[in-house]
Amino acid sequence: MPNRYNVISADAHLEISPDRWTDRVPAKYRGYAPRLVKLPDGGDGVIVENRPIYVLGLAITAKPYEEHSPVGICYEGGAGAGSPEQRLHEQDLDGVDLEVLFTSAGNSGFWRGIRDDVAYCAVLHAYNAFLAEEYCAAAPHRLLATGLIPNAGIDAALSELEYCAKAGLRCIALGALPAGKSYPTPDDDRFWAAALDLNMPITVHVAMGGSDGPPVKFPRDPGGLPNSANPGYMLSGTATRARNGVQLALAGVFDRFPNLRIYFAETNTGWYPSAMELLDDQYERVRHWGARLYGMEPLKRKPSEYIRDHCYYGFTKDFLGVELRHKIGVDRVMWASDFPHGAGDWPHSLELIDDMFAGVPDDERYAMLAGNAVDFFHLDNEA
Repeated sequence: MPNRYNVISADAHLEISPDRWTDRVPAKYRGYAPRLVKLPDGGDGVIVENRPIYVLGLAITAKPYEEHSPVGICYEGGAGAGSPEQRLHEQDLDGVDLEVLFTSAGNSGFWRGIRDDVAYCAVLHAYNAFLAEEYCAAAPHRLLATGLIPNAGIDAALSELEYCAKAGLRCIALGALPAGKSYPTPDDDRFWAAALDLNMPITVHVAMGGSDGPPVKFPRDPGGLPNSANPGYMLSGTATRARNGVQLALAGVFDRFPNLRIYFAETNTGWYPSAMELLDDQYERVRHWGARLYGMEPLKRKPSEYIRDHCYYGFTKDFLGVELRHKIGVDRVMWASDFPHGAGDWPHSLELIDDMFAGVPDDERYAMLAGNAVDFFHLDNEA
């Protein structure tokens, strides 16, 4: 039986006007919802309280490089900004069988400009309901949108996680650690446990942010030392794109939840081998005084081994990453088109793929283009 999925974009973007879904926000909170505005250059922008205007700019630029422009970009008529039916046609033009859809404004923290927590959560919930009941429902085997988890405390995060699972959304996206702190907390463990119980894949677009503070909260703080001498800052900084994974490893999260896996989209992967070598070396250099001064618990394995076992990464145009795939893990990377953003090559992704994967064995090519995503997102791959 042929595969249903041979090319999956594990990171694409749903750029749609807020007019499409904000009528789902309860009337008493609708004044807080994102609003479409026209800019002087004729383009579209979105406003939310306490944030600069979100300008489409290069968010909808599915054109040849020489035609890219950040000026006068509108939702109407834009590639990637239309109906589900339009989106399916755009997938067909690009040779893509399914897209994992991230919401730029939602994942970036733009909507967190809404200061009232209840209103903010109502807005995100309305958007998730739109995804589950309308947009993805039009083609559930090809449109896989990430449900947004609010950054408003652990109870709000758990409530929306449970809703996403019940509504049929097949993955969620975190913009911050579940409890909203800059460092992992015991409250976060409630979220990881619930996500595993619900068999809900967890994604992050690039990285999780958080409130100002250290990346890891150790038992002791010797005081008088700069951040540059804190082992949490040192190790997470050395790891570059894997800094969130290092936070979780140092906090013991991966030891407590050995089945926890997280996909970090839009990171590329060529950086990985060097960063992991530096991370392990740095850990050996700081772990002894880190334990004496900060009470840092020793890891049971090398930091890179935690990252290798628990973290997935997404790439778009990354010839070096494909070349180094065996030093990264063929089973831990996923290709993505980034459509309709400017880093992609729509509608010529297959041409890029053939060029980038020249000489790569068929089984490894399949894993990086579809198989890893099928496994991570629990997809049925029988046509």
